[in-house]
Amino acid sequence: MLRTRAVVGSLVFFCAAPGVVAGLGPWWISDWEIATPFAFYQPVRVLGVLMLVAAVAFLLQSFVRFVVEGLGTPAPVAPTEHLVIGGPYRYVRNPMYVAVVTAILGQALLFGQGALLWYALAIALIQAAFVRFYEEPGLRRRYGSTYDTYRAAVPAWIPRLRPWQGASSSPQA
Repeated sequence: MLRTRAVVGSLVFFCAAPGVVAGLGPWWISDWEIATPFAFYQPVRVLGVLMLVAAVAFLLQSFVRFVVEGLGTPAPVAPTEHLVIGGPYRYVRNPMYVAVVTAILGQALLFGQGALLWYALAIALIQAAFVRFYEEPGLRRRYGSTYDTYRAAVPAWIPRLRPWQGASSSPQA
C-alpha cells in the first residue's frame, strides 16, 4: 500500500511540478515555435534535443528513486521514509532541479527562443532559494547526520564525475 501511494503521489507531483515548470511554462512563453536566430543554427538545435532527452531521462530516473528507495514522493506533503541517495542522487543532490533547468535550456536551443534562457535563469534562482531556505533545513531535521554526511560528499548543482560510494540509506540503493 505504501509503495502504491508513493507511485500515485509521485506521478501527480511529476505532472504538477516539473510538468508545469519544464513543459507548460516553456510552451506559454514560446508556443514551442521554432525560430532560427542565425544561419547554420541546426547543430545548436540538435544540442537542444540531446539536452532535452537527457534531462527527461534523468528526471524520470530521479522520480523512480523516490518510489523504490525512499518509499515516498518528492512532494513536501508526502516525504520519503528514507533519504534518497541512490541513482542520480549519487552524482548531484538536486537532480530533479538540474534536469528541469536543463530541459528548459534544451527547449531554448531547440526552438531558438531566447526568452526561454531568461526563464531558465529565473527558475534556477527560485529553485536555489527553495533548496537553501526550505529543503535543506527540512532534510537536516528529518535525516540528521545521514544528510550531513551526504551533503558534504555530493555537490548540490554540478554533478560529480564519479558516483558517490557512501553508505546507503536503504537496502535498495
